[in-house]
Amino acid sequence: MKTIGLIGGMSWESSLEYYRILNRATRARCGGLHSAKIIMFSVDFADLATLQHQGDWAEISDILVEAAQKLQMAGASMVLICANTMHRVADAIEARISIPLLHIADVTATAVKAQGMQRVGLLGTRFTMEEGFYRDRLIQHGLEVLVPDANGREAVHQIIYDELCQGQFTPASRQTVLALCEQLANNGAEGVILGCTELELLVGDATAAVPLFPTTRIHAEAAVELTSGGSIR
Repeated sequence: MKTIGLIGGMSWESSLEYYRILNRATRARCGGLHSAKIIMFSVDFADLATLQHQGDWAEISDILVEAAQKLQMAGASMVLICANTMHRVADAIEARISIPLLHIADVTATAVKAQGMQRVGLLGTRFTMEEGFYRDRLIQHGLEVLVPDANGREAVHQIIYDELCQGQFTPASRQTVLALCEQLANNGAEGVILGCTELELLVGDATAAVPLFPTTRIHAEAAVELTSGGSIR
């Protein structure tokens, strides 16, 4: 079993979910008292959130590259960014380390295609829904990606930053997200990608208009598969 390196803290609720899923998946795969071998570098999300909204992705890149390099030096065999939005700097991180970075959009696209779907909705932060770093990666896998209208995008962005990343999960916000899933389904989405860990925590096991793809679970379970018997370059 190889060691998984996590860049966490974005938010820490997200990191907690990664830790839980990684260990449960390892126990399910290996049995008995087995747990995942994990190294985590956890950042202060307040600093990074400010830089995000200032558009200073170069500084964010420097911070996360350093985190990934420290994980490599500590013995990690693979790096995961424990956030969808922060994959905006995934290419820069990958270029500065010699161990694999498992990209969340790649494994999510694989999961969507395994269900025979081609047209999917995407919910996440405004950065994830509107910028090309995530959508284009999905499109490269042959998927068609739909997002909510401007009002819907702003609503889910505010829910993520003002509520979910601060540990607030309300029934009203849950209904808002499920309504957006229904709108995307009405527009032709065969499934909806929950492109934010905190959205997974908010929605839980709710029944939506179409199948939901929880990216954190997909990401973490793919990492366990690769580090406990799959192929890592």
